[in-house]
Amino acid sequence: MDATGRQFEIAHGSLRAWVTEVGAGLRRLARGDVEILDAQGPDEMPAAGRGQLLIPWPNRVADGRYRWDGEDQQLPITEVPTGCAIHGLTRWTAWYRVEERPEAVILALAVHPQPGYPFRLDLRAEHRVGPDGYSVTVEAVNAGDRACPYACGAHPYLRLGAARADDLEVHLDAGTVLTVDDRGIPTGTAPVSGDTDFRSPRRVGAAVLDTAFADLARDAEGRAWVHVRAPGGAAASLWLDEAHSHVMLFTGDPQPTVARRSLGVEPMTAPPNAFASGDGLRRLAPGERARASWGIRPA
Repeated sequence: MDATGRQFEIAHGSLRAWVTEVGAGLRRLARGDVEILDAQGPDEMPAAGRGQLLIPWPNRVADGRYRWDGEDQQLPITEVPTGCAIHGLTRWTAWYRVEERPEAVILALAVHPQPGYPFRLDLRAEHRVGPDGYSVTVEAVNAGDRACPYACGAHPYLRLGAARADDLEVHLDAGTVLTVDDRGIPTGTAPVSGDTDFRSPRRVGAAVLDTAFADLARDAEGRAWVHVRAPGGAAASLWLDEAHSHVMLFTGDPQPTVARRSLGVEPMTAPPNAFASGDGLRRLAPGERARASWGIRPA
């Protein structure tokens, strides 16, 4: 069996997406013969989070520790070098198919109580392609009898053919970035400047980015946009809805499998360490639902 389980191919015209059973992730996205993502084969594990959904928290929780309703919780440490719990609990679990059509697939997963997260979630991820490109909507319902913490994110890497991160032109209208310590844990905010200022389109160049952007400019529909263009003219725009408060840009330098060969553009509904800080974290009451959507529109 493929390392990422069953593969679900959906298509609209020349746009095709491959979604994985394991993690309900986006393994590959192509328009004609142009690869939009830094994809991996079906027999490869998605190293460095490529294409994965990050639920019920994106990015890191410092030391895997947080306090919830007066109880201390300890998550498994899944990023040993930093001593953090990273990118949630669902990346390596097989989701099950609810519905499959030529242009869409819906996968679902039940998250049961476990050490560090003694809560119940029912999850659905609907991946779709159409005239406006690719989109995914993640829906979570608190299926338990007590309130639970919740956030989500995703980890696509945009490549646009054979372009490397250095050569990509980026336009992201954001006002601030998070300052972080040497483990990537937020320490505050700062205005965008220098290597983090993409308010006008410019090349990534030699900038080393593992940076969360906030104060995102939004269109009339409440969407924020990250526009990316390769030297040969291939381009794509990633949008994120109002549920997403932050977006990361990541040049992948610490990860040999992806280092500077593409650009991670990661929608997040809360910043790193939200379980501990509470910043942007959703408190889902029993039966309450959270919904977040993002997508990629090839030029």
